[in-house]
Amino acid sequence: MLKHIKVVPLADESLGVRSMCTYIETPDVKILLDAGVSLCPRREGLPPHVEEFRAVRDARRKIIEYARKADVITVSHYHFDHFTPGFASHYEWTSEDTYIEIYSGKTLLIKDPVNNINFNQKKRAHVFTKLVKDIVSELKVADGTQLGFGKTIVKFSPPLPHGPDDTKLGYVLVISIEYNSTEKIVFAPDVQGPISDKSYSYIASEIPDLLILGGPPTYLRGRKLSENNLAKALDNLSRLALLSRTTVISHHMLRDCEWRKYLENLFKQAEKRHKKIITAAELLGEENRFLEANRRKLFEENPPSEEFMRWINLPKEEKAKV
Repeated sequence: MLKHIKVVPLADESLGVRSMCTYIETPDVKILLDAGVSLCPRREGLPPHVEEFRAVRDARRKIIEYARKADVITVSHYHFDHFTPGFASHYEWTSEDTYIEIYSGKTLLIKDPVNNINFNQKKRAHVFTKLVKDIVSELKVADGTQLGFGKTIVKFSPPLPHGPDDTKLGYVLVISIEYNSTEKIVFAPDVQGPISDKSYSYIASEIPDLLILGGPPTYLRGRKLSENNLAKALDNLSRLALLSRTTVISHHMLRDCEWRKYLENLFKQAEKRHKKIITAAELLGEENRFLEANRRKLFEENPPSEEFMRWINLPKEEKAKV
């Protein structure tokens, strides 16, 4: 697909977990994008299935493995599926020192922890930067910056909305990685379509060969996603996908079993124009594993043991001891 930029998705909804973590390697630099992963604690009244815990365990192992290779690690925003926190959790599959394995000795390029950030993320960012500042080789606020590594340019957007312009979920950074002015990937986490025209315009201006795009949360349609914002998201997503050679649809959209029905027309247009629309799993040549989207089905077809159900319903402190 790309001759000089290696792209390895490590964790994603199509791989059974909440994440967009991706490893990028050019001849000049090795980059780990958004080294986080998590599970939804409750979906339709159900906790994660055993298969989801296996998936998050495997994803965490991969993230640690590729973090060892990486020179640079990024944090686009401070949600737990996009960075590794410093606490023990089965949902993130972390111990209290997992973050040390991830970030120690790395150049860490982060979303501004103080400006253009909502209250909850600001608290997380404060704790996180305090933890990592003495273990990383370099800590840089990346908003709106550009860095060179040989013939590789890594560019960060200004803060863009985590969804619509009036969202209370804060802001994210879109990351472009270009090699020798000939190949470019754009990593657009949590833009939710994008819904925001500002986010659309920025991503469109980058004209990537490969676009890794966080789609709209269609599973929240009628609750936290209005019909107007859904329509905007699908329109902007479709236009971006037809600009790029290959688009990887990722994240929120894949939490919906019926996500493909929203893109039926796009798939037809893409085929006519020789564009590819795929998932992270498909990029790897693997089968999709939409575990969260199929959680109820997993519980019905493969009920967990009584021992597992006793454990999952323990208080947080008790659960952590097991």
